[in-house]
Amino acid sequence: MLFEAWIERLPKPDEADRAQPWPRNERERPREQWVNSTPAGVMAAAAWPLSAVAGFLPASLSLTLLIATLVVVLVLGAAAVFFEHIRKIGCMHSLERSAVSDAFFEDPNSLKKVPCPSIFDPPEKYISLIVPAYNEEHRLPSALTETLNCSLVLIVDDGSTDCTSKVAFNFVKQHKIDNVRVLLLGRNHGKGEAVRKGMLHSRGELLLMLDADGATKVTDLEKLEAQVRTLAKEVKPSPGASTSSSQKLSDVEIAVFGSRAHLEKQALATRKWYRNFLMKGFHLVVLLTAGPGIKDTQCGFKMFTRAAARKLFTNIRLKRWCFDVEIVYLCKHLRIPMVEVSVTWTEIPGSKVRMTSIMHMVFELLLIKVGYGLGIWKIYS
Repeated sequence: MLFEAWIERLPKPDEADRAQPWPRNERERPREQWVNSTPAGVMAAAAWPLSAVAGFLPASLSLTLLIATLVVVLVLGAAAVFFEHIRKIGCMHSLERSAVSDAFFEDPNSLKKVPCPSIFDPPEKYISLIVPAYNEEHRLPSALTETLNCSLVLIVDDGSTDCTSKVAFNFVKQHKIDNVRVLLLGRNHGKGEAVRKGMLHSRGELLLMLDADGATKVTDLEKLEAQVRTLAKEVKPSPGASTSSSQKLSDVEIAVFGSRAHLEKQALATRKWYRNFLMKGFHLVVLLTAGPGIKDTQCGFKMFTRAAARKLFTNIRLKRWCFDVEIVYLCKHLRIPMVEVSVTWTEIPGSKVRMTSIMHMVFELLLIKVGYGLGIWKIYS
């Protein structure tokens, strides 16, 4: 009886429908037969049978099924967009690896263009300092003053809209272009991309990245350098490395990270409760993404040997906040020794990390987990 009643509810084709000839072209074909193969079209085709079945169900079940269908469609759409984003990042990275850089430095004194060196060239200096800067016209001068005793400083202006580039070029005018250089990125890419560009165009055996706000004392680089030398005695040179003793530090693969972990209790006592909550949650996600080993991944004071930087920064994909976590992930995968060293750190007003930045960080951590975990992003050794 129930089956017969269900049959009676089915729509019955009339005589006109039976006499209708097969469509002569694709435009005359019913919509469900020629729906396109785009993600939206595929999802629409998948949802159509469910919506058709819903017409024969009671109103409550029909509404539930339609809501469930909508949720499934939205989830599939979000997943399609997410994986397409990961794929595009991988494609862009492949193009950047294969492209020949035509970047150059500009000498403000002679107005001549100086070609950028490459991380694949032999080192010309002992230590290079890479300073990423975005709208740092007020904090940059004091940070640069501390770098006067260093052999080479490379300032990477990440598309600043204030007078950051002017401050940087004034610093170049006071010194030789051989010691201080400015790399202009043109538009804002993110701190990760600014550091990556700086590393790929550096000339030192040891490469140190530090923030433009001067939160960490530049003199602490001696602690990191000492740790590099200690590890260099235990680590074998990378394959194809030079046998010259003067190239020893540049040939081994070592990463030393400045750390503020010893200041955590003090920071917890002075920060707002919700910032502590968000930070603890972020650290948990970092632990799940990159694993244990490094307590403070976000400190902007890190030193790499030339061989380590060459391998790491030709693999980096992330362009903004969580590139530090990606570095830790890559170090573990490529078996590059890494160690933390406590550094002096001072809270400087004007932080660019906002609440929305933390949400973006979590999204980038998800990109790392999925991109590398599913093999969408390849690691080149």
